[in-house]
Amino acid sequence: MSALAVASLPAASLLQLMWLASPALPIGGFSYSEGLEAAVDSARVTTEAEASAWLIDQLELNLARCDLALLAQAIPAWRAADTTRIAALNSWALQTRESSELRAQTEQMGRSLLDWLRNHTTATESQILLLAELQPSYQLAFALAASATGAPVRECLLAYAFGWTENMVQAAIKSVPLGQSAGQRILSALTTAIPAAIEHACLLQDETRQAFSPMLAILSARHEVQYSRLFRS
Repeated sequence: MSALAVASLPAASLLQLMWLASPALPIGGFSYSEGLEAAVDSARVTTEAEASAWLIDQLELNLARCDLALLAQAIPAWRAADTTRIAALNSWALQTRESSELRAQTEQMGRSLLDWLRNHTTATESQILLLAELQPSYQLAFALAASATGAPVRECLLAYAFGWTENMVQAAIKSVPLGQSAGQRILSALTTAIPAAIEHACLLQDETRQAFSPMLAILSARHEVQYSRLFRS
């Protein structure tokens, strides 16, 4: 977040976003590598430089065009109580997972975040009921939690992207494997790339938002039958 954005954001909102971005949030994000483990197994990612390049590509080619763009539209939909739009976006999130394990990931994390929301005052009862009826994706559950912070959409997307980044760097450290210093260098490269990815995501509309990452989908499908693995995706 920029210094100006942080300065203008109420402390309660900032703390809520930090909470949502934290790896300690009990939704299981740490147990997924999103295809990275399969890339390591197939020797596509074997070094710090390759891991950094892989994750930056995933941020720019996949996250920015898909999940972040989806969130940029879902957060205003929750704030406007546009139930038709919310249902349509959730359906798109589920339908565009390109392998069964990626679909299982978004469903599991969506259910876990819904349980978290039930135990907090972040969302209203009617919002929670609507989300529960939808077979919630993680993206729409996060959008609901973020919408309640009152933070601008870009700051909400920064929280989502940084939470994803921390989980993926930890996945790289464990699976390549890499040291903690290498992980911090990769984290630095990713955080430098996040603002531009978010700016791109905010420009996308329904007809330009997309989920098309063929090699990621292939590796994820291979990971489903991989002989030995640490991660669930």
